[in-house]
Amino acid sequence: MAFKLATWNINSVRLRAGLVEDFLNSHQPDILCLQEIKCMNDQFPAKVFRKLGYEHQAVHGQKGYHGVATVSKRPIHEYHSTDYCLMGDTRHLCTRFELGGRPVDLHNFYVPAGGDEPDPAINPKFDHKLKFIEEMKGLKSNRDGVPGLLVGDLNIAPLESDVWSHKQLLKIVSHTPVETDGLKDVMAKGEWVDVVRRHFPEDQVLYSWWSYRAKDWKASNRGRRLDHVWSHAELADHLSNVEIFED
Repeated sequence: MAFKLATWNINSVRLRAGLVEDFLNSHQPDILCLQEIKCMNDQFPAKVFRKLGYEHQAVHGQKGYHGVATVSKRPIHEYHSTDYCLMGDTRHLCTRFELGGRPVDLHNFYVPAGGDEPDPAINPKFDHKLKFIEEMKGLKSNRDGVPGLLVGDLNIAPLESDVWSHKQLLKIVSHTPVETDGLKDVMAKGEWVDVVRRHFPEDQVLYSWWSYRAKDWKASNRGRRLDHVWSHAELADHLSNVEIFED
């Protein structure tokens, strides 16, 4: 059974509803996971998605900040969220749907960016990020016999080939060793498979985010792979293709 899943840090779903509509019309994913929707649940443009066939929606919003949403053409049987670090941030949403006649849990994450200074002693945002990653280490890819998928903006580029310059970014938030080691530990302890790297060799340079500060981001090509798709091993072999859209 064909199945298409997309994930996108939209950075305000209301401001970019038109872009989302164009993407859905062009690519027709079965499920779309959005991060940084930046609106309360009742402000989410639900009608836009319903008009396009995404009648099943789970939204975990927050005024002006953060927020995650999952919209689907397939029925969502149940959903819940976890308040990592007990900060009250809306950064996680788990939806359950059926794939091939069996339940699957889909985790949609927006991990804290962590600010600019990679020192938890002086930067509360970085401290929050590290604690968030620590708590994620308890998330298993199979929960009570239900295999899982995990997608979202994890705000960490774990491999040397996931950044434009490993050497220059070692002290830059998103690629510091404490972050990359932490994310790899989340993957190992939860028995998650990096689906993207199943389709792109680990030594192949690969980005999903480019600095908005660059005058010409395509020309400078200073990117990082901050957005991820993971799965339980049982599902990994059935996920046959991965694409990263730059426009």
